[in-house]
This record gives sequence, structure tokens and C-alpha cells, in this order.
Amino acid sequence: MDLDHINHWKYGSLKATRQFVKVQRLSAEYAVWLGEIKPLSYFKERYMVSSVYYTDEITTVLHDEYQGSGKPLLFLLHGVNTDSDLFSKPAEFQGIDKFDTDLTTLHPVLTECRVTKSDLELSLIQFANDISSEAHVEVMRKVRVGMYEYQLESMFLHHTYMYGGCRHCSYTCICATGENSGVLHYGHAAAPNDRTLEDGDLALLDMGAEYNSYGSDITCSYPVNGKFSSDQALIYNAVLEAHNAVISTMKPGVSWVDMHKLAEKVILESLKRGSILVGNVDDMMVERLGAVFMPHGLGHLLGIDTHDPGGYPKGLERPKEPGLRSLRTARELQEGMVITVEPGCYFIDALLVPAMGSSNTTKFFNHEAVSRFKGFGGVRIESDVLVMDTGCKNMTKVPREISEIEAVMAGAPWPLDKASTGKG
Repeated sequence: MDLDHINHWKYGSLKATRQFVKVQRLSAEYAVWLGEIKPLSYFKERYMVSSVYYTDEITTVLHDEYQGSGKPLLFLLHGVNTDSDLFSKPAEFQGIDKFDTDLTTLHPVLTECRVTKSDLELSLIQFANDISSEAHVEVMRKVRVGMYEYQLESMFLHHTYMYGGCRHCSYTCICATGENSGVLHYGHAAAPNDRTLEDGDLALLDMGAEYNSYGSDITCSYPVNGKFSSDQALIYNAVLEAHNAVISTMKPGVSWVDMHKLAEKVILESLKRGSILVGNVDDMMVERLGAVFMPHGLGHLLGIDTHDPGGYPKGLERPKEPGLRSLRTARELQEGMVITVEPGCYFIDALLVPAMGSSNTTKFFNHEAVSRFKGFGGVRIESDVLVMDTGCKNMTKVPREISEIEAVMAGAPWPLDKASTGKG
């Protein structure tokens, strides 16, 4: 719903809190172009608030509610979003000079309110995940060599809108194939998902629908021809093992920085087993080699914003080391958080070439093996995860194991039945 002409206000004390809505007074011409002008009673019922007023009444209403001496104090929303580094703009209205204002108290309080989710919020995020998971599976079934990347995006958008009523995505879709899958935020205006899919390409599809202002954020990676090559399977399983290791470890009190390091270590160990890297993995961790293959953070808070605020509350500093400095939060996990788990492994020349030429890290590379992956791109696996009292719940429901992906791409139903998996 478009809420541009609606604003929520809250005032209260330790004893009681009242909520009311202010609504723009609309001219008769509004009804000609945009439809019926709703009465105040409509907004009171819809938003379940105590009172509704017009915006041009706000000064009088707030003074009447105050009933104290001197100027009433208004708490205005103003502060920096530590994810975007952008400041929220405080409210302005005619007559605001009749109030004292506080620009520091409200922002951290409301930001913290968004860190954990209510049951109603979780139901919206789960619906967005359910319909997005369905759409990812639909794309997985229909992808074919010779298509354009934007056709995959189109199939996803159609399914989430047609069957879920999701008019918007949470972010610009990333439909990266071949070497493009090594571009972390591919799909922007200068790279608009326009490559032709070729046999042997790996696709990295990062797409999530938004439902009633709450988002989802899901990434699937798989070969466009439906069959993993040995090299594709090696990198995919390295990332999947990291994804699963993190989710199996998540619970309240666990450090997100430690989870990022766990993902890095699992990926490095897999690359060593695959003879792409050599040497001691703990030494690789000291040299921050994990950031060469996974330069982004492990995940981010998710809610009304795809990158929800609250990642760095006052007093919590961002890590400085490569890879870790890209973390969108360094908090300990709390029950009720929804956070993405999105490890990745990429072969990006801009990172690999300096690392392979550095005296500190060149010894860890099997240079001949690494050269085999030039133009490979990368793999990312991303799920939306709810932190619960003793563990966590994966809200995303897509094929993850190679056997599941290949079966679905060959026409098997999802979820796979026992006959498809060979399990009795």
C-alpha cells in the first residue's frame, strides 16, 4: 500500500502509550484521478490506532494532548543507518517551532525495535520466502541454454506477482551467468541481466520478492544445462558446506563475526581438498585468504529493508580486516532476528591476481589449478534464517543438494518425494 500521505505518530509515558495517525487532507480532484477519498474512520480501523487527524491539525492536536506547561517535547526520527551511511530526515510541519525537539533519542530505539521481529512480521517474511522459493524453483525448471539472463528475471517476477500478489522485488534482481556470476552486484543499470546463456555456464540468481513491505533475499546457483561439471560441483559443495555449517551452529549468543570466519574456513578447507589451495588453513585464515574468495559479508538483517538497520548499534565497531570489514553486522545473534546466510566463493581477477603475486599468500595457491577457473565466475547460496530460542529455522525452501537441483531441472517435483530421492 502507498502510505505517502499517511504518517504514524506515537506519544506516551511509562504508564500508557497512545498511537494516532495523521492523514493528508485531500482535494476533491484526488477522487477523479486516484479514487475514493477515505474517511478518517477507515484509517482508524485499518491501522488499529486510537485516533486519526489531518496533517493540518497536528500542531493543535499535539498541544491539546500535551496539557503541560512550556513547550511540548517532540522526539523526531533522525540518525544514521549504519548499513547505508545515510541519515533519516526528521519530520517537518507548519508550527514545529512551537515545540522543543529531540533528534537523538528516537532513532536508536526504533532501530533496535527492528532488529527482532514480531510473529506478524515473521508471517509476512515467511510468505515472501515461500512465494520466492516457488519462483526460484520455477526458473530452475525452465532455464535453457540460449535464453537471455533477463528472461530468468522475468519468469521470477511473473511468478511472484501472478501467484503471490508481490508487485515489487526487495532489490534489483541479480541474474548472473558465466563470468558475470563473479560480479557481486551484477544486474544494475550498466549490466542489466542481458547476456545469452551458454552451455557450461553456471548461473547465480539472487532474487527475492517483497510482500506488504517485508522482503526476502534468496540466491540459488546451478548450471544452466542442468548437470554440474566436476569443477562446478567442487565449488558449489564448498559453499553449501559452509552454508550448512553456519546454520547448524546459529543460536542466540553466537557471534556473527565468528560465523563469517567459520564459513571462510570451511570454504578454504574444501578448496584445499580440491587441490586449488595448499598449505595450512589456519595460516590462510591469519593472512585473510578467505576474503580473496568471499569478499562480501556472510549476511545481513532482513525485514522492511533488504538490508535492515541495527547492524552496528552505538559502541559496536566495524571490523577492519579484509572480508570482515564488509560485514553488515558484527552483533551476537538474538532470538527473533531474521538474518541472511549467504556464503560465496568467487574467482575474481581483481582479487586473485594481487593475492597470487603477494609474498605473503602466493605459497597457498596451486597456480595451475587456479588458472583452470579463469572465467568461472562464482557460487553464492543464500537463505533467510530466523534465530530461535535454541537454534534457528531456515525460512527458505529451495533445492540445495546437487542431486536435488539436477532432479528438479530434469522435471522432478519439488519437494522431492521419497521415490525421487531413493529413500524409503
